[in-house]
Amino acid sequence: MSAGPAEAAAERGYMPLLLLASSATFLAVLDVTIVNLAIPDLHKDFEGSALADLSWVITVYATVFAALLAPAGRLADVIGRRSLFTAGIAVFTAMSLMCALAPNLPVLLTARAFQGAGAAAMIPASLAIVLMDTPPEERRAAIGKWSAASAFAAAVGPSIGGILVDTLGWRSLFLINVPFGLLLLLRAHVIPRTSRPEGSKVPDLIGTVLLGLGIGLLGLGISKGEDWGWGDATTVGCLAGGVVAMAITLLRSRTREAPAVETGLWRSRTFALANLSVFFYGACLFAWLLVGVLYVTSVWHWSELKAGLAVTPGAFAATLVALYSGRIQTKYGPRAVVVAGAVVLAGTGFFLAFTLPDEPNFLGYWLPTGILAGAGMGAITTGTSTAAALSVSPLRFAAATGLNQTARQVGGAFGIATLATLLSKASTDASDYGHVLLFCSIVTALSGLAGLGLVIKAPPAAAQAQAAQSASAGATQPAEAKSGTH
Repeated sequence: MSAGPAEAAAERGYMPLLLLASSATFLAVLDVTIVNLAIPDLHKDFEGSALADLSWVITVYATVFAALLAPAGRLADVIGRRSLFTAGIAVFTAMSLMCALAPNLPVLLTARAFQGAGAAAMIPASLAIVLMDTPPEERRAAIGKWSAASAFAAAVGPSIGGILVDTLGWRSLFLINVPFGLLLLLRAHVIPRTSRPEGSKVPDLIGTVLLGLGIGLLGLGISKGEDWGWGDATTVGCLAGGVVAMAITLLRSRTREAPAVETGLWRSRTFALANLSVFFYGACLFAWLLVGVLYVTSVWHWSELKAGLAVTPGAFAATLVALYSGRIQTKYGPRAVVVAGAVVLAGTGFFLAFTLPDEPNFLGYWLPTGILAGAGMGAITTGTSTAAALSVSPLRFAAATGLNQTARQVGGAFGIATLATLLSKASTDASDYGHVLLFCSIVTALSGLAGLGLVIKAPPAAAQAQAAQSASAGATQPAEAKSGTH
């Protein structure tokens, strides 16, 4: 049955925004995993740099990204989604170029940190841009498409990275972002301008800095704990300092008018459980994607190119499931999607943890397990994003997305740090990699348990009308009305 004129017009209105937002999300998430296979190549260029130091090329991006996602979501409501989105792309693109030209490791790490800041601005603004201009009945499907871009980017990163590193070297991983970033900047004009809400303020700067410091100290303490010793004063100081910094941030956020973390959103049980679920999922996702390529290159002795191509089927499975999940959530809700995805992913992880072979076996082992894992990832990505976004009012889409993605990135930093601890020394023993996969399975099971509470209740018609009226207050302004727009 074909859509009527109104539905067709609505789809034409939000589809360009969905494409723009999904493309930006793809780039931001891609850079979390695309560097996984570049570590050996970086080690050749930056001689004398320890492997643990080079791993911060991955960790520093994830850390800054995680620290700024929550305040970026609030900032989008202050300066406007279009302004934040454009600024984020501009910073991300410029820092990608600086990464590609970096003459040494300190410059590369600095550029990666600022690149993470640009990415953090893009993510919450992008989903808010889509949802504010998407008909309510299409929002779950739109989140599915947006999540598919995220899932595909996370899963295909090692594949793209392997091809680029093998053929053009590690600098190409960052250089490839530049033309796409410029294209997104040129297309940003399709985003409607919105008026600044009265009384809106910039998120708490001190709280934002403390949040980033806390995440960084925790990641450093966990990743270096094996080398320094878990009882060493430095390790204990990092871990304790990280906990204290994050605790102060949360306490400040409860009393600030414009907090770094909008803790009030956690009053929604569904939103809080979505954050908890995606935290555990992030710990699995980041560690899983890295341990896979490390395993096949170290134990099976595959090249970076072959390792990258080997994960491609899983990436496509994640994308297809994410797209389909956006539709089936309309009938069954996000709980069914998240729990089903967690069962598949955790089950696959447990199987791999105890059966990893020493000899290569792509068709009979790696391919089917990779497809199953990708399917689970696609389902959890979509379900948690949907539950977080649709459990709050339309006026909080950006803040909710930022906080939920923060939980995923914090979990991811924890997962990478745990992997670095479990694989503190290069190993060709399959059982060592099995320990990481066992960790991934356990945290995925915890993600599924949290997902059991992801129930979204349809708001009363009156509340829906009021939310729509409030959202329309920030709708597109006439071109000639320049004052007060962003």
